[in-house]
Amino acid sequence: MKYVFLALAIILEVAGSSLLKAGEQFTKIIPSSLAILSYVACFYFLSMSLKHIPLGTAYAIWAGLGIVLTVGASVVIFKQSLDLPAVIGIVLIIAGVVVLNFFSKSAAH
Repeated sequence: MKYVFLALAIILEVAGSSLLKAGEQFTKIIPSSLAILSYVACFYFLSMSLKHIPLGTAYAIWAGLGIVLTVGASVVIFKQSLDLPAVIGIVLIIAGVVVLNFFSKSAAH
């Protein structure tokens, strides 16, 4: 269940970030309200995952995958483009999450 909570936190964080863009600096009430609700739910599920996952590990996964998925959403939904340094950075973030989860003894599974 701990990783289900973390996955929900990540999905809701990506949704919240995408809704922030759609809310156009809080000038559109519906996407702005949904962004706030997404973030509240995101932090709730993140806190639930922290009962069983160390803070550093959970935060690294949440932040890393959140960044990667938010970039993906910006490309797909908002038609934003990536240059080579952005792609390299994203690959490094993914590599960091993989190393943390599969090779670190700090990541108690």
